[in-house]
Amino acid sequence: MKSVRQVAILDIIEKQDVETQEELAEALRARGIKVTQATVSRDIKELRLLKVLAPNGAYKYATADKAENGLNERFIRMLAESLLSVTASNNLIVVKTLSGSANVAAEALDSLHWPEILGSLAGDNTILLIIRSNEEVPGVIARIQEMMK
Repeated sequence: MKSVRQVAILDIIEKQDVETQEELAEALRARGIKVTQATVSRDIKELRLLKVLAPNGAYKYATADKAENGLNERFIRMLAESLLSVTASNNLIVVKTLSGSANVAAEALDSLHWPEILGSLAGDNTILLIIRSNEEVPGVIARIQEMMK
């Protein structure tokens, strides 16, 4: 019964914005699953659900991966708006950003989990990317330049 209930919870939060445990309990009851608020609370903890900001400005329950995707989209948007130039020397890429935005841009690049990027260092307006090999540098530069458009 627990696994059925938890699958139903994941389905509900995927299809609708649920702001409170009581709303979630009501949605489960509407599906014929009898629950208490305490049971819903335990399920939320076990499923590691988070409250994230919904597009309408309210908070809703989401799985951690959905929350991270929303964060990644925001990071990428900030990245695109802050990039100024990208150049390379051997397996090092230097990315210039607007003043004060290199840390956010580097976090956005890191969140993409590109296997070619071994690591990044950020200053105030400059990011240094260490690329796995010289051969992979043009591909990484091309993807970064595509984001700049």
